[in-house]
Amino acid sequence: MAEPLSLGLLGLVLLALVLDLIIGDPRALPHPVVGIGAVIARLERAWNRGSARARRLKGALMCVLVVLGTYALAWATLALLAAIHPGLAWLAELWLLASCLAIKGLRDAAREIAAPLARGELTEARRALAMVVGRDTAHLDEAEISRGAVETVAENTVDGITAPLFFALLGGAPLALAYKAINTLDSMVGYRDERYADFGWASARLDDVANWLPARLTALTLWLSALCLGGWDRTIAMGVAEGRWGQVGAKRLFQGRKSRAPREGFTASLWSTCPQGSPGPQGWKSSRCNHPSEGITPRGALAATWREAPRHPSPNSGWPEAMVANLLGVQLGGINTYRGRVSERARLGTPRRPLAAGHIAATLRLMHGGWLGFVLSMAAMILLKEAW
Repeated sequence: MAEPLSLGLLGLVLLALVLDLIIGDPRALPHPVVGIGAVIARLERAWNRGSARARRLKGALMCVLVVLGTYALAWATLALLAAIHPGLAWLAELWLLASCLAIKGLRDAAREIAAPLARGELTEARRALAMVVGRDTAHLDEAEISRGAVETVAENTVDGITAPLFFALLGGAPLALAYKAINTLDSMVGYRDERYADFGWASARLDDVANWLPARLTALTLWLSALCLGGWDRTIAMGVAEGRWGQVGAKRLFQGRKSRAPREGFTASLWSTCPQGSPGPQGWKSSRCNHPSEGITPRGALAATWREAPRHPSPNSGWPEAMVANLLGVQLGGINTYRGRVSERARLGTPRRPLAAGHIAATLRLMHGGWLGFVLSMAAMILLKEAW
């Protein structure tokens, strides 16, 4: 196993990133999180009974057993494989690290929502959104579907990408898997309803602690990625205007440091799929799809996020969501329904334009810039450590 915060571990994590970007989570291969979830489900059925105090104690015990058990099993497996042959342990750790990441899965899920939404197929977009959120989606319009997708990508940038990377670089695959166990516990039992309020209390609190630093670092790297792109306003604008996936290549995310309009040959493909209408001959400024950074700066987004993030009911989710809202110039949060019950969350961001399908593409661009900035920041820290 690679040493924590070492160049060897950094290289392994980078390879895991590439592996996840290329193949994601093939259904033919077993996934560690599925096994963790099965253990949690079995323990919940057996232990979630008795008085409130008893359920809270048993829930805390389950939390400790699942997290420590996951870490111990991963560590022992890698140690055993290393004793047989170091190459086996290396390959196993690479696979385990890649299984902790969800870049391709999150990107593909968002695209499955945005593609039918851009074509006006609301029923299909609602169905795709229902696969990744717990809220009721049957009667959502385009703006609400877009909001659900943007919020999901923003929140899961932490849960599925940057937090696993953070713990992977600190402690390799065993610690990254222990984090995924915490995250899975929270997603399965960390609710405030009658069934889980006591039993899932420890799981929810541990998830809050584990995500506290990664969530805030992610908001910062989202802001830094927008700031460092130079032409970030044009980059976000292309995401908002994009309706057909593949029209805008990933290379354009890092294209140029001067803010300028897209090349003439490229412009028509943007305008033809603009969610809010088509521009006149004057270009960006005459379009209802003109760039979302109008009236806001990266500095303003940072200050607004600092002010708004604590309003979110989660101590961590508000940070990436508020940052994305302010960078895009849209408003997230508001009223959701869960199994017919209305729930209202604090509103984040100032609505300078209505949410539309193109904002999902823009959020994915920010997501990629955010995790890349996160990796570069961690890599710089490791290089400084090695040099010291």
